[in-house]
Amino acid sequence: MRSASRLILVPLLLFTAALACLAAPGMGSAADDKEHGPGIAVFDFNYLDTSGEERDQRSDHKARLREFMTALKHDLVAKGQFGLIVPTCTPDPCDRERADQTELIEAARTAGANFLVIGGIHKMSTLVQWARVEAIDISTGQIALDKLFTFRGDTDEAWRRAEAFIADEIASIPRSE
Repeated sequence: MRSASRLILVPLLLFTAALACLAAPGMGSAADDKEHGPGIAVFDFNYLDTSGEERDQRSDHKARLREFMTALKHDLVAKGQFGLIVPTCTPDPCDRERADQTELIEAARTAGANFLVIGGIHKMSTLVQWARVEAIDISTGQIALDKLFTFRGDTDEAWRRAEAFIADEIASIPRSE
C-alpha cells in the first residue's frame, strides 16, 4: 500500500514542480533570456508619509505598497520586456533600509541582472504622492532612468494607475547593446 502511494505521489510532485516553472516565466531566469528580455532586479520601494493626517494609515499603505510592487514586477515580465531576477543578500531578503546602493548593485550583478530598479514613494499631503524611481544599467553602472513621478490620491485606483504608468516608463528604458 505504501509503495503504491509513492508511485502516485512522486509523479504528482514532479508535475506540480513543472507547472510552477511554467507559471512563473522569467522568475530567476538568465540575464539575456531571449524570450523574456534582459534580466531586471526590482527591490521593494521605501514608503514615507509626512502628510500629517490624523488617521493612522500605516497598514493601508503597507498593503498598497506590497500590491504596487507585486504588480510592477508582474507587469515588467508580462509585457515580455524583462526576465525578473531575484537577488539574494546577506541578510536575506535584500532591504534598501539596511543595504547601500553599491551592495544592491552587486547583489543584482551576482544574480545575473542587467538592470536594477530602486525607488520610494512619499506621501507629502492628503492629495499628492511622489514616486522616485531609478533604473541602473548594471553593465555600465550608468543610470538609465531617474524620474520623479507625482500622483494624486491615496486610493487603490490611484496606486494602480501610478504603478501602470511607472511600469511603462521602466519598460521604455534604453538598453545597452
